[in-house]
Amino acid sequence: MSQAEESHQRRLARNLNELLQELRVAQAGVQILFGFLLSITFTDRYASADAYIRATHLITILFAACAVALLTAPAAWHRLLFRRGRREDVIEVANRFAIAGLAFLALAMIGTVLMLGEVIIGGWVAIGFGVFALLLFGTLWFALPWRERGRDSIESDDVDEADRLE
Repeated sequence: MSQAEESHQRRLARNLNELLQELRVAQAGVQILFGFLLSITFTDRYASADAYIRATHLITILFAACAVALLTAPAAWHRLLFRRGRREDVIEVANRFAIAGLAFLALAMIGTVLMLGEVIIGGWVAIGFGVFALLLFGTLWFALPWRERGRDSIESDDVDEADRLE
């Protein structure tokens, strides 16, 4: 193996390890949220919840389930394609899954804030809390990083493909 190829493989291994570490953080959060959302259905108060609360709850659970699926899929891809020379493909797909998983996690968090706001306060204040959560997650997780990404001044020839996968 040439030195350039070894360097490329090391960079891919580092990219994959960094991605899996990031996913561990997100997975823990979404799993705790999912457990919380599931436990709500077994409370006495839930039995008397109106259709709006129940629908918001169900949609939020579905968002959380999608987040779990997307955030854990990279581990399955890695395991099933292990030692098949497909690390670059795994990283590319895992990156897409991670971004989509974070989007669904954000939606699940927004739904949870909206649902709890509705149960605790209700009305327009609850919707305001949901909008606040939407703006918070949308800004911190997506808008600001996307803006920074657009500020990159690196010429495409100066960055090899492995660095773009980060």
